[in-house]
Amino acid sequence: MSAGRGGTRPEDGRAEPRSALSAAARAVEQRSIDWVPYEERHGRVSGLGSMWFASNVNLTAMATGVTALSVGAPLAWTLVASVLGALFGTFFMAVHSAQGPRLGLPQLVQSRPQFGYLGASLTVWVFALVNYLAYNTSDAILAGSAAHAVFGVPTTAGYLASAAVASVVAFFGHDWIHRVNRWLTWPLVALLVALSGAALTNEAVPPLSLAGFDPAPVMTVFVISSGFQLGWAPYVSDYSRYLAPDVPARSAFWWTYLPSALSAVWVFLLGAAMSAAAPGAEPVTAFVAAADTLFTGFGRITVAALLLGLLSVMSVNQYGGALTMIAIRDSFRPVRPTRRVRAVAVGTMFAIVWLVSHPVGAERFTAFYGNALIFLAYLFTPWTAVNLVDYFLVRRGCYVISAIFDPDGVYGRWGWRGNTAYLLGLAAMVPFMVTAPYTGPVAALLGGVDCSVLVGLPVSALAYWFLTRSLDLAAERRLALAEGIPRPR
Repeated sequence: MSAGRGGTRPEDGRAEPRSALSAAARAVEQRSIDWVPYEERHGRVSGLGSMWFASNVNLTAMATGVTALSVGAPLAWTLVASVLGALFGTFFMAVHSAQGPRLGLPQLVQSRPQFGYLGASLTVWVFALVNYLAYNTSDAILAGSAAHAVFGVPTTAGYLASAAVASVVAFFGHDWIHRVNRWLTWPLVALLVALSGAALTNEAVPPLSLAGFDPAPVMTVFVISSGFQLGWAPYVSDYSRYLAPDVPARSAFWWTYLPSALSAVWVFLLGAAMSAAAPGAEPVTAFVAAADTLFTGFGRITVAALLLGLLSVMSVNQYGGALTMIAIRDSFRPVRPTRRVRAVAVGTMFAIVWLVSHPVGAERFTAFYGNALIFLAYLFTPWTAVNLVDYFLVRRGCYVISAIFDPDGVYGRWGWRGNTAYLLGLAAMVPFMVTAPYTGPVAALLGGVDCSVLVGLPVSALAYWFLTRSLDLAAERRLALAEGIPRPR
């Protein structure tokens, strides 16, 4: 049986079983947007811990603390809102991670049952591509600044060199991304411990005080930090999809949630504290100055280490962006997900990000990055509600895998239920939004408090649950069982 594009049989002319490949060929990931057969599943669920801890220890994640502080809340309230936002956003990210072992599919491909074969490509995947481009643009700007600070090279050359390294890792794929993050984890833990010491002993960091509470900037910080963590949701199960299907959902959740929440909270707090010690400084400059208070030269060591972390997360973003490009193309014309196709997609991401990052520049980084985090939180809040309700409450993890890759299958070309619920949730959020160009009427009445995320989640979730009550789930289950794929209980 061939389940989805890529199938499981060599005679299909697609990816071959893992056992039939040479060691050299196995170094490069064979699969792409296709289903991962059970015989190719490998890895330990604990590997998610290093994957998601290390992915947050980099210049961009730490700059999230800088961006949060720039909103205008006092340092103490910035720290409180950053912690709460990170814990909130990580919850949804980790729940998505639990889907990977059961389905064996990239995260966004799982959106086809809710949004339709074409519907997913024109809504969710376009937004996801914007997500990857926004994060990679932020990464590119900071990579160039870091390379200039550490090695004295021009920022453009620094970005190009960094992106080239990240592109190679992204081309090699899933296993190498996991491997790099595993190598980086403990050195990055040591770095964070040292930076914490520098922050605690830095007299330039203002004293903490809970005075001056203003709910408007505090809620904006909450949206920024939760948006950063929620930004992982569109690709988190890309890195759990190779695990055995009988991995407990609870294990996948906790091995994602705890490490990711810990590192996110840690870097957000450090970023805000170091920025408070150097008001108005660009992120890299602030980090160097704060780290040098521990001992002279530690600033360059810190930026170099965070640059290594950034190379890792750039590979994650390029890999995910490449999968999204392939999936969008596949929705209109079938694509054989070969290594060559992934190489072209990774290269395309490389070029687009360079073109976008060049006009933004380091001097406009904080404004660009802050707006990107807020808008991405808006775009993905309704999606995460629809996707999770479908998986856990409606279809309960039972999907017709082959139909996900068939435009004429049971899920259809246009999933009107998912798209309607998404748009209803997004529309409900608009009056509560607070952005630079627009403040919703309800948010204005609340004094600029942005609670749109807390509105969009339940609206989309309830709307989708109500609209799916007419689905013939029994018929879908029969089709799923007829595929002959063993289903974990």
